[in-house]
Formats: sequence, C-alpha cells, structure tokens
Amino acid sequence: MAKFRYVAKEDTGGRTIKGEIESPDKKYAIDVLRGKNLHILKLEEIAEKTSFFSSARLFSGRKIKKEELVIFARQMATMTSAGITAVSSLETLAEQADSIPFRKILNSVREAVNGGASLSEAMSSYTDAFSDYFVNMIKAGESGGALEEVLERVASYLEKTNTLEKKIKSAMIYPAIVTSMAVIITLVMILKVIPVFKDMFSGFGAALPLPTQILINVSNIMLKYFWVFIIFLIAGGAALKTYALTPRGKFALDSMKLKLPVFGMLFKKVAVSKFTRTLATLVKSGVPILYALEIVAQTSGNLVVEKAIKKVKESVREGESIAEPLKKCGIFPPVVIRMVSVGEKSGKLELMLTKIADFSDEQVDIVVDGLTSLIEPLIIAFLGIVIGGIVICMFLPIFKISTIIQF
Repeated sequence: MAKFRYVAKEDTGGRTIKGEIESPDKKYAIDVLRGKNLHILKLEEIAEKTSFFSSARLFSGRKIKKEELVIFARQMATMTSAGITAVSSLETLAEQADSIPFRKILNSVREAVNGGASLSEAMSSYTDAFSDYFVNMIKAGESGGALEEVLERVASYLEKTNTLEKKIKSAMIYPAIVTSMAVIITLVMILKVIPVFKDMFSGFGAALPLPTQILINVSNIMLKYFWVFIIFLIAGGAALKTYALTPRGKFALDSMKLKLPVFGMLFKKVAVSKFTRTLATLVKSGVPILYALEIVAQTSGNLVVEKAIKKVKESVREGESIAEPLKKCGIFPPVVIRMVSVGEKSGKLELMLTKIADFSDEQVDIVVDGLTSLIEPLIIAFLGIVIGGIVICMFLPIFKISTIIQF
C-alpha cells in the first residue's frame, strides 16, 4: 500500500486542499480524489522512510504460517465480540503465540495501536505476517464497524486456501518421492551393479548382445563423467532458479505450469478458486471493486493470472462489466464467466463468486484424487520398464551362454 501527497481544488468552492491518501497505485488515488469532486493540481508518492533497525525490518524475512494467522483471526474475532479492546486482545494473543517472531510482531502491533494507529495501519508494516488482503479486510471492517465479522471471514478464507494448498502439495509430493527413488535405484544399478557384471562378462570371449553392450557403455560413461553430470545439473538448477527470479522467467514458468498436460488443468482450477474466493470475500466486506481486483491480482500467485486480472481491472475502470474481460483473457472457463455475469446483473456477485469457489474446490478434490490414482500405476510401470530392462540386459549374455552350453 503506497501513500500519496496531493494538492487539489474543490470543483464547487474552488478552495485549495492539501492532504495524503493511501492507495495501491496512482491511478486508483486519482479515481478516489476525482470521486470527491476534487480537481488535482499535484499528486506525488511519499517515499516510506524506514531505518535499517526498524521493528518492521527486524521481524521480516520469515513468513508466518497460515495456521497461526487463522488462530489469531478467530480468537481476535471472539475477543472483539466480547467487547475486549484491540490493545488487550493483542496483548493476550501475543502471550499465547507459539512462534517468537509472531509474538514480537503482535507486541509491536499492540504498541502501535496503543499509540493511536488503527489496527490495519499497524499491521501494514509487517508484510511477512499480514498480506495486503489481510490488511485491507481489516481496514474494511474498521470503516464499516464490522471488524468481528470480517475477522471471521478472513479466518475462513485462510483455512480454505490453506487446505487447498495442502491438497496440491500432497498430489505433487507422492510422485516426486517415488520418481526420486526410481532415479536413485537406477543410478545405483548403473554405477555399482553393472560394473560387476561387466567384469564377469569380460571373460566370456564372445560378443555381448547389443542391449547389454549399450548398457555397459552407458555405465562406463557415467562412471567416467559422473561428477561432470553432477556439476552440470547443479549449474543448470542454479541457472533455472536465477531465471525464475526474473519477471520474464517467472512469467514463462507460470505460463508453462498452466499448459502442462495433466497438472495444467489442476493449476487453472486452483487459480479460479483463489480468484473467486478472494474477490467474493473482499466485495462482501465492502472493498471497492477496482481496489479488490488489484488485491486479487497481487495474491494470485501466478504472473499470467495476475496479468489477466489487471487487464480485467483496467476494463472495469473504463466502464465494462467483469464478465466480458474475463472471457477475453482465456483462463477462466465459460461456466465461471456466465455465473459472474448473472451475479453482476442480479446484484449478487459475491454469492455467485462464493458458489464458483466452492465448486472449484470440489473439482480440485476430484482432480487430485484422479491424479493420485493415475500417477501410481504410471510410476509402477516406469519402474518396471527401467529396472526390469536393466535386469534383462544384464542377464541376456547368461541366457546366451546357457543356450550354447545346451547345444
């Protein structure tokens, strides 16, 4: 969230006004000021001054777990509904926080609130704990007098997104572990087992079968250049990681994720679920639609989706509906676009978005279960072909010798 200093004139009285405004970007700040019937004379961003040893910097660098944030939001909502002040609530929650960094953050937030800052302002300094989504939801709750309700929504949202992320990780971990084991077993056989057979076959005095000879040649190359392969893999991994940190590289990798044969469909469903649930929660809490779309774009987790949502925001700024630009971006399925269109026309956008999110979560469950049942036989088949192929190649000369002996 950026701060802007402005000088403007009232359209009616012509009085010059100076002030400051918080906004995600300059365009949104201009829209807000024009909405207040102000003619902008000057608008500049205020550079945030933070010392190296500021509290926000000291506690940064470690992301707080979603589970901790869920517990915090639930308990904060309960204390707020009981009439306990924010300062007392933060003090109590800081005392029972499991992690030391989160405890220190909550104490710092409590001190800021005790010093006159609002809860959202105090939280905005700690981006490793409280995301833009979290801070703006709290801000909407404070301005609308519904902080307890908003905290409950935040906790529910974090729980659902956390569950979704765990499902995706569980779907990816199993094949990754089995594939890694297959690679390790194959390497052990090539580097340790095959050389023993090679020494044994050297005394046969006859030409080896072609598959066996190819496998022995592969083993020789691996033994001779093993460390070269390792260095090459490490260098390639480091280069890929460096490329992925650049905007162009991250965009290319995120685009590739959405186009993968099996997992691409899963990533798209996750993107739809995250987009609809986040937007539904923000709209329901009274966050302006342009501002809500900006937050949704920033929290999408995929640059391709983020770019598409930002195009949607620009189209909405120019007076279009949400459904039309969603259709143009090519990421969201037709059923989502139709439901969003119905929600806009009926005035029940947040309800439709929530239904889409719930439906997408169900679809993710189905896809994850399907992937697990599909990947298991594929990996077993892969192991059978690779390991079985190596074993057969090694025993072909023995079969050949036994045939010759029989004759």
